[in-house]
Formats: sequence, C-alpha cells, structure tokens
Amino acid sequence: MLTACGTSLKKFPLQEKFGSTSTYSRLFDSTPAQTCEAARRALLSQGYITNITRDDLVTGQKSFQPDGESHLQLEIRVVCVPDSKDGKVSLGFVTALQDRYALKKSNNSASVGVSAIGSVSLPFSSSSESMVKVGSETVVSDAFYDRFFDLVKQYLVTDAEPDDAP
Repeated sequence: MLTACGTSLKKFPLQEKFGSTSTYSRLFDSTPAQTCEAARRALLSQGYITNITRDDLVTGQKSFQPDGESHLQLEIRVVCVPDSKDGKVSLGFVTALQDRYALKKSNNSASVGVSAIGSVSLPFSSSSESMVKVGSETVVSDAFYDRFFDLVKQYLVTDAEPDDAP
C-alpha cells in the first residue's frame, strides 16, 4: 500500500486588519512636491541615504549594527499625493520596512583524489561567514511615525516662504 508523504504548510493568522487609522498618513498644508521635499530633508537630517527622490515619492535607507553578529536595515518610503482640488493640500503616506540580518558561519570542505597513486584524498577545509536575511517586517509603532511626521512638518515650516517678502 502506498502512503502519501503529507506536507503540512504552517498556517499564519491574517496579519492585516484594514481600518481607519492615521498611523501611516498625515495631511499637510503644502503641495505634494513640497511635502516630499520636506520628507527628503527629514530623512537626510537623520543620516538616511535617499535612493529615489521625485515630486511624489521619496525613499531612504539607513543601516544599523546593534552587535557584531547582527545587522538591521531600515527603508522608509514616502508617497505624496494631492488632497485638494487646488493641489495646495497633500497627503503623505509613509511606510518603514525593517530587514534583519544575522551572521551565519559555514564550514566548507573539499578533497583531492590522485588517481595515479590510488585513492588518496587530502581534505581541505575552510570556514566562511556571511550575513543572511532572517526577517523583514513593517514598522507599526505609532510613536515612530509621529516623530517622523513632526520632523517633516518642521522642514515644511522652515521651507515656507513668506508671502510679503521684501
């Protein structure tokens, strides 16, 4: 009698719960281009490397090494869209993705056979280390996003030009 090898897939509960929240977005009294420029400046002020800089999108990355055997990389993506007919109010959407890497050590071995002498094998061994991605998750901390949006607002105020310039 044949028996099938049963493979059980690990089931995870649904992670997303769509709802009314302002964790990832804020309204700004500025155009989308001004909002994204303020977001770019906010990222640069905190040591992020900006990868994409457009009037409607900014992305930045920053690396952290909390200890000798782990590495974190944080990528922040800001999308700026108009939220009024005149385009002077914009909505900024921000998502931060954190990737975790760990140091993995592996032993490599090889042998050399010499056919003229017979079956002589000389083992050669070495070990190597590499960083391997072990996890990735969206940052869900309200406080994290609040601090980011507050910094963006500071750069919008600084960047605003007075209407009565001499």
